[in-house]
Amino acid sequence: MMSCSAAQGGSLHIIGDFTLHYYFYVVDADFGPLFIKFSGYFPYTARLCLNGQEYAKRQLRQAGIAFEALDNGIASCADPQRLQQVNDGLDAARIEALTRKWLARLPQPFTAADRAAGFAYGISILQAEFARTQVFDRPLSGRHLFEEIIRENLDLGRPDQVSLIFDRHITRRTPGRFRTRLITRGVTPSLHIDYKSTRIKQYFKEERALRTETTINDTRDFGLGRRLCNLPALRAIGCAANRRVLEVEHISQDCQLAEAVFEQVNSPCLIDGQRAAALPFGNARVMTLLQALCLFVLLPEGFRNAALRGHVAALRGVPLEDYSPGRMTYDLRRLRLHGLITRIPQTQRYEITPLGKRVALFFTKLNARVLRPGLSQLFDGCPKAPDCPLAKAIQALDNAFEGLLAEAKLAA
Repeated sequence: MMSCSAAQGGSLHIIGDFTLHYYFYVVDADFGPLFIKFSGYFPYTARLCLNGQEYAKRQLRQAGIAFEALDNGIASCADPQRLQQVNDGLDAARIEALTRKWLARLPQPFTAADRAAGFAYGISILQAEFARTQVFDRPLSGRHLFEEIIRENLDLGRPDQVSLIFDRHITRRTPGRFRTRLITRGVTPSLHIDYKSTRIKQYFKEERALRTETTINDTRDFGLGRRLCNLPALRAIGCAANRRVLEVEHISQDCQLAEAVFEQVNSPCLIDGQRAAALPFGNARVMTLLQALCLFVLLPEGFRNAALRGHVAALRGVPLEDYSPGRMTYDLRRLRLHGLITRIPQTQRYEITPLGKRVALFFTKLNARVLRPGLSQLFDGCPKAPDCPLAKAIQALDNAFEGLLAEAKLAA
């Protein structure tokens, strides 16, 4: 065993008379456990598999910083800022240095003469995972939160929504799967969102932490090459996908509006001499407009008139030609002057403001989950109305009010 690092062992995978792969299991001083696999046939490809969390743990131990491990993560750390610096420092240069170090130490198919002749390994990205682990100080509350997240976000796997998370346009010719799956093993559910060969997985880890991880299996899903130099751009895509999912989930759990904001949206406004009509709650056109806007809360580069127009027409149940581009422009102007959307400079695209996300989610949830089901329960023709607690309460109120009128000798 060498002083700085050690190869713990190796193995062969053999079928018949042909050696397929050689595995070397390594414990590196800086990166912890990892393995390298060499192919036994031309072109003698090699694969390196490492874990960024093990790298972080090694660095914290070397620096003498106390921490508590959480399976494939860290539950707590005495110096969180230093931990973040360690994670940010795991870049392409460090990974390439690690790879070159072990390629020089381990036996490999290319001989010294081959390497001298220019035959060498080029490093590319086969799979990359980017995760965020949020540890709760009250695990039970975290569990309740995740159960609500599942309830709120079961439709993230629809084609429109998945394309918005990853900022990619999906057509009928686009290969791959686009779906949300709810997987339950025992009593631990997990939420899976698929886009081509890339997946987002979210689950409650060890009953104390919310884990959101994006695994990219093909960099070309996002218009990037496989070379290691693309790692920074790939990291930005993975972390942004995690962030957008969590942001929308957060707003969906707390989208209440202050009374002043509610009145502002429901009233006409005058901004820099431009007058805009109100966006009244309950108006069919306004409700479909805000419901369609919810589809775009994950889109990082905004949306165009035509994209929103198609969704509004579909939700209203009218042909696209009946909801003209002029009407869409009028509605976009109302949204912009009320501060719900903003136009991206020097483009024909719009993006939703933080206020717009909150208003769209609040109006949509209030209408879909409170107003419409509540009124249907109170409707005389509803078969479930007699057994509905809300209907019973309203009937009791009516009876009490009629009794009050009769007592005051005001009844007809």
